[in-house]
Amino acid sequence: MTDARTLKGKTLFITGASRGIGKAIALRAARDGANVVIAAKTSEPHPKLPGTIFSAAEEIEAAGGKGLPILCDIRDDAQVAEAVARAVEAFGGIDILVNNASAISLTGTLDTPLKRWDLMMGVNGRGTFACSQACLPHLLKAENPHILTLSPPLNLNPRWFQHHTAYTIAKYAMSLCTLGMSAEFRGKVAVNSLWPRTIIGTAAIAMLKGAAEFDNCRKPEILADSAHAILTRDARTCTGHFFIDDEVLAEEGVTDLESYAVKPGAPLAPDIFLD
Repeated sequence: MTDARTLKGKTLFITGASRGIGKAIALRAARDGANVVIAAKTSEPHPKLPGTIFSAAEEIEAAGGKGLPILCDIRDDAQVAEAVARAVEAFGGIDILVNNASAISLTGTLDTPLKRWDLMMGVNGRGTFACSQACLPHLLKAENPHILTLSPPLNLNPRWFQHHTAYTIAKYAMSLCTLGMSAEFRGKVAVNSLWPRTIIGTAAIAMLKGAAEFDNCRKPEILADSAHAILTRDARTCTGHFFIDDEVLAEEGVTDLESYAVKPGAPLAPDIFLD
């Protein structure tokens, strides 16, 4: 197994890849010549959020990869199983799973309807587990298999629970999958998490009132480049990490991050969960 720095010919199964961070990771892999499965819920244009699974597939093809759009609600294990089966049928296997799909509500306990709790736990916790479980039999056959989950380091400082307990629990459920599965499949499948130092400027963030001003964010491409660096490392040795995007890039020799800023020179808004 080699530390080849390309994803050419690899098959990535990426949840929530119709827009934002997931699509950026998909496009970076596509430029290498990868196969990308876009497993997401958006098949029709959203009135406020750009992109569908089909438009993402077109962009992946234009970037040099092969795109397979699959309508999939990752809360539904039957849909997940069908999506994974279609991916394997199309590309012969799965090399990489990126658990990117996530639901967010930065609300206090009294302002979080249980319907929203169910959504966040269903997408974040159940969805990450379901996709990992469904992909693992195929990942175990791959040459350099990785699971990469977009979730933060586990930080039990009460400040990260105080204002949005439900979201923190749901997000940490994803991180706990990394903690457990990295130990369970050590030496067989790399299982890591990745989290940004700063808030990432996406259409979803723009809709999230009070999260951050767009000019104070970095572009999704910083996560795409750091994910690419992780996913091309040796799966036998690179596992069990809670990576931060700028630290990954520093390891790759990239320290000038100005090009990733939405507005170069503007102060950057730090993301949550990092002390």
